[in-house]
Amino acid sequence: MQQEVRTAVDRVQRALTGVSGVHVTPFTDSGAIDEAMLERVVGDLAEAGIDNIVTGGNTGEFYALDLDEVRTVYHRAVAATAARAVVTAGVGRALRDAQSLAEAAARAGADAIMIRQVPDPFASPGGVIAYTHAVADVTALPIVLYLRNDNFSDSQLTDLVGHPCVAGVKYATPDPLRLAARMRLTANRDVLWLCGLAELWAVPFAAVGARGFTSGLVNVLPARSLAIRDALAAGDFVLGRRLANEIAGFEALRARDANGANVTVVKEAMRLLGRNVGAVRPPGTVALAPPQRAELRAIMQSWGLL
Repeated sequence: MQQEVRTAVDRVQRALTGVSGVHVTPFTDSGAIDEAMLERVVGDLAEAGIDNIVTGGNTGEFYALDLDEVRTVYHRAVAATAARAVVTAGVGRALRDAQSLAEAAARAGADAIMIRQVPDPFASPGGVIAYTHAVADVTALPIVLYLRNDNFSDSQLTDLVGHPCVAGVKYATPDPLRLAARMRLTANRDVLWLCGLAELWAVPFAAVGARGFTSGLVNVLPARSLAIRDALAAGDFVLGRRLANEIAGFEALRARDANGANVTVVKEAMRLLGRNVGAVRPPGTVALAPPQRAELRAIMQSWGLL
């Protein structure tokens, strides 16, 4: 059994060194999940060669889905991937909900779970550690921690990543030097640190030792994400920066409305490519204004997609 666990962790960690692509959740005109389109979207990511497919992620509008919908997304994503990539299922919300979702992810056949940092405004570092470990205790799957707010002391951070199921940390704090310090602090632990802020931050994060990065761009232009992956893996930071700079306008559009347009831009880009994946649910930006829509079209034309 110990060897099976080691094999599972090794497979997940190898995938984390590449691209962790977060798929959108398509909706029908009535607002229900479009399960057939969801399988098509995920299947295309697997076919493109995305290393780790993240289901129930933020680009998938996790917080706009009810728990039954999240479970449906898990099952459909695993089925569509068909073992061509690692599948990591995002979990979160109230502790019992997160534990229930962790168990559902295992039943669906996911390879790992990603535990979100608690968004509660009154969450304490110690409380986040207790929450995280309580979720980790109900599953045997390898775990990725999603760290957006690094407000932990050194001892707390060591405790946080110290759970034996933790295989990696998705670091989404825009501070490469602090990330480097965290990596030094945990150098004696078998934990992989990856960039949780997508392609634009992947280059500076890789420069301090992070391996792999997350991406929502993969829903639109997976070849670019994979090219950045390969450039960074080869240590070609000049090429990596050039490739990342060419998508900066797209990412700037996603950051509009206090980041509320993050998924909206991705979904509208997919519609321009002939994929009707539906609107974004509130509280995200439901639709782009005409000037932003025109800007998005121009960006995609510059990429040769339209």
